[in-house]
Amino acid sequence: MSVMQNNSEKAKWYLPGVLGGLAITGKHLIGNLLNRKKMMTLNYPEEKYEYSPRFKGNHVLTVKKDGSLRCTACMLCATNCPAECIKIVAAEHNDPSVEKYPISYEIDILRCVFCGFCEEACPVDAIRLGPEWQTPAVNGGKFIYDIDHLAYRPNLKGGIQTHVDDEERHKQGI
Repeated sequence: MSVMQNNSEKAKWYLPGVLGGLAITGKHLIGNLLNRKKMMTLNYPEEKYEYSPRFKGNHVLTVKKDGSLRCTACMLCATNCPAECIKIVAAEHNDPSVEKYPISYEIDILRCVFCGFCEEACPVDAIRLGPEWQTPAVNGGKFIYDIDHLAYRPNLKGGIQTHVDDEERHKQGI
């Protein structure tokens, strides 16, 4: 492979490149100041940007029709997480038809990279990345989300029901 080198005197000067960049920036600045109606500006607290339905924001644990968690504590989401931000503690369930359930399900949002691998790994549609994206807090302790925040926070209005029906899953052998 051959490498081309520009050994001319003009190529050694950096000033023409800097001035060209400043000219482009100045052109855009003046153009935006003269045409304010064409500028894309959003007054954030009053106006909010509408994201597409495919947007993946904060995590949500889905619930069944009876209001219980869909999660079976299989640990696939925690195993598949590249940031290792999901912690699950499982326990035996009183109902013999249910093998186990999570007594503790925590996600450290500050470590999460919002890749969606947990959502893809879940075989029972228990965890999703929802439409919410604003997570304001003062200290780092409020960024570890537990079951109450993930499944039953007031914004969810009683929880998000899953698309997967238990009877259909049992008929298909899932």
